[in-house]
Amino acid sequence: MAYDEDDWLPLGGLQHYAYCRRQWALITLENQWAENLRTTEGHLLHERAHDADFREKRGDTLLLRGLSIHSRALGVSGQCDVVEFHRQPDGISLPGEEGLWQPTPVEYKRGRPKETDADRLQLCGQALCLEEMLLCAPIRLGYLYYGETARREAVTLDDDLRDTVRTCLLDMHRLRARGHTPGAKPHKGCNACSLKEVCLPFAIGRSSAAAYIAKRLRQEEPEGGPPCES
Repeated sequence: MAYDEDDWLPLGGLQHYAYCRRQWALITLENQWAENLRTTEGHLLHERAHDADFREKRGDTLLLRGLSIHSRALGVSGQCDVVEFHRQPDGISLPGEEGLWQPTPVEYKRGRPKETDADRLQLCGQALCLEEMLLCAPIRLGYLYYGETARREAVTLDDDLRDTVRTCLLDMHRLRARGHTPGAKPHKGCNACSLKEVCLPFAIGRSSAAAYIAKRLRQEEPEGGPPCES
């Protein structure tokens, strides 16, 4: 299956979806956005990384920034912060370069390593796009660079991570086709979310609107029950 270009989703949304399905839907389906300190710092970090004119060669390593990528099979498009091409005998040829090269994606994040796979899934999505575009060997390793620690974390792009990327993207396409925004499921990450005041996760209860109205009516009734009709 190949998606039409008009149906492609932003690859960066994979990280939002893995963090919170509702956050992803508010951004992608409802065009909602709000800034906070974390998002601003993230934008500044990515601006430094996304220099599409940057091209540097260090021995057997070639570095490119802001490389546009896409996958028709997954129905996504986006940009890699940095792609390192390493000279390897089983690599691919590159215009203007001698030898064969294998790509390795590097994604920049403002904070520190997370307990969830959200960042790793986005990185794996980049690898799948590069494999499809360049027809290269499977990319088994990528890196996440965290601004707060100023270190990068090696990520093994194994089959389980790849399957999770595909499963998430299938659900994202289904939600987009339905125009459906999932309900809120409050968790500890809500207070740090820039969309907290848009989402209002703690204002949405589990009871239905009808139950809420019935409860309010009971609270407003005078003692002794409702007044008698005249």
